[in-house]
Amino acid sequence: MKQNIAIVMGGYSSEKQISLKSGNVVYNHLNKLKYTIFRVLILQEKWVALDDSENEYPIDKNDFSFIINQKKIIFNCVFNAIHGAPGENGLLLAYFKLINLKHTSAPFYQMALTFNKRDTLSAVKAYGIKTAMSIYLNKGDEIQLDKIINKVGLPCFIKPNNAGSSYGISKAHKKEDILPAIEVAYKEDNEILIESFLNGTEVSVGVIQYKGETKVLPITEIVSENDFFDYEAKYEGKSKEITPARITKTQQKKVEKIAKKVYKVLNMTGFSRSEYIFVNDEPYFIEMNTVPGLTEESILPQQAKVAGISLSELFENSIEEALKN
Repeated sequence: MKQNIAIVMGGYSSEKQISLKSGNVVYNHLNKLKYTIFRVLILQEKWVALDDSENEYPIDKNDFSFIINQKKIIFNCVFNAIHGAPGENGLLLAYFKLINLKHTSAPFYQMALTFNKRDTLSAVKAYGIKTAMSIYLNKGDEIQLDKIINKVGLPCFIKPNNAGSSYGISKAHKKEDILPAIEVAYKEDNEILIESFLNGTEVSVGVIQYKGETKVLPITEIVSENDFFDYEAKYEGKSKEITPARITKTQQKKVEKIAKKVYKVLNMTGFSRSEYIFVNDEPYFIEMNTVPGLTEESILPQQAKVAGISLSELFENSIEEALKN
């Protein structure tokens, strides 16, 4: 019997279009002789399964099933390709836990924790992981510019606490830049993080569960044409992503060890891609993405390719690991 697999895609955030691209790449690369695969759009206005002709079938939220040709389809596993809410922040995965449906991501609490940048930083700091200096604000909090500058210095980054794909992030070079940047970040989230600027080589490190082991993928160096690795750099070709990264053996060993430690202390499973910046050969943890981009051009698939893992193998392994648990 072939297993029924749902690829969930879309979502409720600014990252919807990127998620649709990722989900379709997964759909095109999974082995349809091994699995019966349906794409499932999770949108605020509807949850629907799609057939090959893009016909829509409403999802029954009681058990995440749907009916096609008078036959009820119940899924064995869900491949999570939703960046942002509700796939990356744990909400959808809590629902899957309630209905006892396996999925390719980490448990809902781990997903919620890592989606919250402040809480992730607090968790990893407790294990001696180096991070940038930061200040946290809720919408409506008093903004004391001098206090912010005294703590994090200039330039600094202002970013939404719960958002991905570099939406709403600004780099403030002078005091006058901070308030407009805060307004931009508040458009994405009611909680924001203001962090000190770390001047050094930025790398992205993929860590996944692969064939029962925690595997660190080849490291990618990020060289942005823009002032930092913003949305344009990430998705519109304004950056160079060099895999393997042009770093020393010492740097490589250090960041691999720390990336594996972060994955384990945060109790992760499934995909993860974390950003680090080297300052004097020491890697500083920036953030973790638990539903990284999965298109052919995305960083994690690039890293897998250098490791000799095809997209088909990468995606199939993710499903097989989920089915085992």
